[in-house]
Amino acid sequence: MDRISRRSRGVEGVEFSGWKISSLLFADDVVLLAPSNKDLQQMLGWFATKCEAAGMRISTSKSESMVLARKKVECLLRVGEEVLTQVEEIKYLGILFTSEGRMEREIDRRIGAASAVMRALNRSVVVKKELSRKAKLSIYQSFYVPVLTYGHQCWVMTERTRLRIQAAEMSFLRRVAGLSLRDRVRSSDIREGLGVEPLLLHIERSQLGWLGHLARMPSGRLPLEVFRGRRLGGEITSLAWLGSSWGFPQRS
Repeated sequence: MDRISRRSRGVEGVEFSGWKISSLLFADDVVLLAPSNKDLQQMLGWFATKCEAAGMRISTSKSESMVLARKKVECLLRVGEEVLTQVEEIKYLGILFTSEGRMEREIDRRIGAASAVMRALNRSVVVKKELSRKAKLSIYQSFYVPVLTYGHQCWVMTERTRLRIQAAEMSFLRRVAGLSLRDRVRSSDIREGLGVEPLLLHIERSQLGWLGHLARMPSGRLPLEVFRGRRLGGEITSLAWLGSSWGFPQRS
């Protein structure tokens, strides 16, 4: 896939502070970046041709396109004679990417998934008197927290997000403590009584740890340079998921 990606290059790519990025690879997935829809279509054509030469074919049934913009914009991309389906959201590696380029809907999904876990465990685990608090807190750390915080390294922690995460956290911990909102016990007192650190502190520490990984990268590593840099030119507006490949054009 790396060889196919290199041979498919012909468009200069999207520029980040002097770095021109035309493709990104992860396992058998490829992200193609181009400065316009026209250039992206040309790049996709080259990519499809190189795949066929290597005995591979892009699965159009698994392929979709999405425009990243504040307003809805039509983007017709073709693989051969077939037009890719344009969507408003794409889920990749369990994380939802939307056409608005924001993370709020993904965070709402995580909270909803965590709530489903709590409902499933409520009677059999969370409020079951035969189980010790230690066992319940072990389940909280092993099941509930990972589901709630999956992908949190890329979250933007707005005040709304912080409040929603804290509410989801305390919804579980109050049940473990045998309390409800009517008892009017402060969240900090509940955590202290259970010996649990604030979930927001865990998230912030983890995000700082990921920032540390970036900061320690040697100069020239793409993640570090993109993090330091700034996209030049127009906004990135379109994205195409091609079976196991992506394409991002930008507004010309």
